Amino acid sequence: MKYILDKKIIYLITLTISVLSLLTAVYIEYSIGIKPCTLCIYQRIPYILLIFVSFLGFNYSENLFWIKLQTLIFLISFILSGYHFGIETGFFEEFTGCTAQNVNLLDKTKILNSLQNNTISCKNVGFKILGMSLATINMIISSIFVIIHLKIIHNEKNK
Repeated sequence: MKYILDKKIIYLITLTISVLSLLTAVYIEYSIGIKPCTLCIYQRIPYILLIFVSFLGFNYSENLFWIKLQTLIFLISFILSGYHFGIETGFFEEFTGCTAQNVNLLDKTKILNSLQNNTISCKNVGFKILGMSLATINMIISSIFVIIHLKIIHNEKNK
């Protein structure tokens, strides 16, 4: 017997996961004081989009458009977090947005400005939950939701 969750429940679950993920990231940044790297900031964007798509999908869930759009957004989230995970493990090299830029050490105003705008390296893991970086957890969550959404799309097409 095949059982698949109702699409409206999937939108509510996606909304809940997205809000909790963003609140956790903001809590870690502002309450605990761990500054995010550039890729950590980029990984928040899909969750912001998923909040809006979940609202729209919940209200207009007659067709598969919103589920397909969520699948695409989770796939993008998976790619971003997978790339970040690859940087953390040394599989990929950091891109220039993840590294501090060279500063002229002879000019004290440039040194002070660079200290204020210090770029966090993407390969440094500043916070772990259950021994996993947030990029790893994001990659796992995104992959699970891509699979769930693809299963929903497959089941809806075979009705």
